[in-house]
Amino acid sequence: MTEPIRVLVCDDQVLIRTGLVTIIDAQPDLEVVGECEDGRTAVDLAGRLHPDVVVMDVRMPVLDGIEATRLLAGAGVRRPVKVLVVTTFNLDTYVYEALRAGASGFLLKDAPPSQLLHGIRTVSTGAALLDPEVTRQLVGRYAARIRPPDGAPDDIPLTPRELEVLRLIANGLSNSEIAATLVISQETVKTFVSRILTKLGLRDRVQAVVYAYRQGLVT
Repeated sequence: MTEPIRVLVCDDQVLIRTGLVTIIDAQPDLEVVGECEDGRTAVDLAGRLHPDVVVMDVRMPVLDGIEATRLLAGAGVRRPVKVLVVTTFNLDTYVYEALRAGASGFLLKDAPPSQLLHGIRTVSTGAALLDPEVTRQLVGRYAARIRPPDGAPDDIPLTPRELEVLRLIANGLSNSEIAATLVISQETVKTFVSRILTKLGLRDRVQAVVYAYRQGLVT
């Protein structure tokens, strides 16, 4: 048997936190290793408990979920933790900032339990939770804030084909849609995506979309 996915739950609302813990702990492949009500405690607990995934609320006392996410999974973190943001807001600036801080995806608090469990399992594998179209809408909404002022991208260490694939990712296409557009196999697309993430030092497709907008590769 494989080891269960270790989960830390952070939410300042007791009823919601208790509900999350109950749902997660009922699964044989998941284990809640800790829970807390503020971001500072989440960072401290993560350092001691080494969870595979942190389920993180956004608005909390002491330290909010965005700053906690940045400390757990942001640029320069030696051992980043995968963070799944759970929020009451859909496609708002808080979610956007959390993704920029290093979160692997987000769910709404009114999502059914099955989506929460799927989200935890998905994020634990290193994949992004966001649907490609949702990712495009989310980052596209704030593109003007992150695109370089002169519109000229920095030197990007990608081949022309890899740049083409990156643009398609940023435009919300799935692997199968990219394969159909470029008339290549899905396995080839996966190889391109893997190379892009490796070359750019990115963790997942969410970060790839943010990168593309920041470099002005898409409009």
